[in-house]
Amino acid sequence: MHAHPIGVHVGAGLTDDGALDAGGPLARAAEMDADGVQVFLADPQGWKAPKPRPDADDLRASGLAVVVHAPYVLNVATTNNRIRIPSRKLLGKHAEAAAAVGARGLVVHGGHVLTADDPAVGVDNWRKTFARQADDGGFPVPVLIENTAGGGNAMARDLDALARLWDGVGEFGAGFVLDTCHAWAAGWDLTTVVADVRAITGRIDLVHLNNSRDPAGSSRDRHAPLAAGEIPTELLVEVARTAGCPVVLETPGDAADHAAEIALLRAAL
Repeated sequence: MHAHPIGVHVGAGLTDDGALDAGGPLARAAEMDADGVQVFLADPQGWKAPKPRPDADDLRASGLAVVVHAPYVLNVATTNNRIRIPSRKLLGKHAEAAAAVGARGLVVHGGHVLTADDPAVGVDNWRKTFARQADDGGFPVPVLIENTAGGGNAMARDLDALARLWDGVGEFGAGFVLDTCHAWAAGWDLTTVVADVRAITGRIDLVHLNNSRDPAGSSRDRHAPLAAGEIPTELLVEVARTAGCPVVLETPGDAADHAAEIALLRAAL
């Protein structure tokens, strides 16, 4: 394993009937010479619980840095009971399924509250999520909260909002994922972002290293290839170097494109 493991988001890697799709995530990692993979364990836009994977044993034994991304629909911060309660339950199920494939962590977006709500309520809902799980022995893998690109009442869009969130969840060992496209879209200064985040959370567990198709502060979450976006490539490399943790590429492109990005990053780091 390299000093900075570089992984690629590969989706579920399964066919509709649950079989491995052309060898699955491990085959994709081999194609790209990646050190890791980020996978979905269920439909990212759905509410179904994850099922056991046919490659669970192989993923655990692979030596790759495996990360699981929770479905995008999860929002444990919201005051809407019909979303918050299923989100909390499904987060626990995904954490169990992530442990079954040997994942280093479970990535989940920070979520948001409704326009009329006090964001402090969302922070408390996050705190309750961790506190309830702690009563049951805690999550079996680290839960890694990711910063988001837009939304006025988002839990992890602005640095001051992130500070409020960490006041609520930091004691439970919550981890943090720094997404560079999201940070750029939210207007964060990427020249100081690693220090700025660590001053709040004390940690960065994973970097989603993505360029952006849109200008800084746009609030738009549109990823671009490492060397073909609005963020200078050398700035992205410096974020990865300074963070000193595993990296996952969520950039558009095919296996050859990602192999080239991995080679570029390795050479630069």
